[in-house]
Amino acid sequence: MDRTPSVRVLAHFLPGDKVTAHLAAHRDWLDVRFCAADDDDTFYRELPEAEVIWHVLRPLTAEDVAKGERLRLIHKLGAGVDTIAIAVDAATERGIGVANMPGANAPSVAEGTVLLMLAALRRLPELDRATRAGTGWPPDTSLGETVRDIGSTTVGLVGYGNVAKRVERIVTAMGARVLHTSTRDDGTPQWRTLADLLADSDIVSLHLPLTPATKGLLDDAALATMKPEAVLVNTSRGPIVDERALADALRCGRLAAAGLDVFSVEPVVPDNPLLSLSNVVLSPHVTWLTADTMRRYLDVAIDNCERLRDGRDLANLVNQVTR
Repeated sequence: MDRTPSVRVLAHFLPGDKVTAHLAAHRDWLDVRFCAADDDDTFYRELPEAEVIWHVLRPLTAEDVAKGERLRLIHKLGAGVDTIAIAVDAATERGIGVANMPGANAPSVAEGTVLLMLAALRRLPELDRATRAGTGWPPDTSLGETVRDIGSTTVGLVGYGNVAKRVERIVTAMGARVLHTSTRDDGTPQWRTLADLLADSDIVSLHLPLTPATKGLLDDAALATMKPEAVLVNTSRGPIVDERALADALRCGRLAAAGLDVFSVEPVVPDNPLLSLSNVVLSPHVTWLTADTMRRYLDVAIDNCERLRDGRDLANLVNQVTR
């Protein structure tokens, strides 16, 4: 009985037990080699034999694509392709498909977004520190004047894709009024221009891809139009926000708080001024990272490897290739 030909995958992350167990059922045809994002020695040793790269965050270059002598597919584990944007043209020239996974991480990122909203709005890190130090009894007298319910706020969603729409459903169920903006007026009563949304919202949440048009979108001038008691949440891409301008606004009281999962430079550098501010809630680009998202990612990635093995059309391609 002939063995089904293997598909060789270079997964650019290290697996946990659940990932390994999920892949076990496919080991007869799927050969997955794992490599830590910062382990270039292993990456470049495995790359020439890989037919597929499962890519997470470490940017891929055109030079990387050239070294992938057997590459047939670069599969982004996630929706944003900014970390492989440079490699897409090189891949297309060589007939290598580039695919992403739109919506696969949306449930996790949406919940993580609301978590950051709540933590920033309710001053959770500050209260956690005070409780641990035994200084939160009685509570700060300003607490009842500054902490708010999401259900009493206006939430402005900048970008209106899969994640934003899930956030909208969650906060609407909590009682919030929701506004949104995107590249064009969609004709709904909730749509606003960016300027109007920033001025009207108590919480502004970013859900945009990083492009030349969105880089630095929230700069000094944009942040100055927001309410001084407003909260900014960013779970999309760090460079969309001018971090120096944001730190200045938070430090000077022109903005109440921020919840950030992404940064202009990742890993975040120790001298980033946002790290020293008590009114900022931080996480290291992990709102997407749950066991549930990983299971969805693997299911989509395995499906495309099966398609590749069987000569069928690939799903969710972001480039056009001739096969």
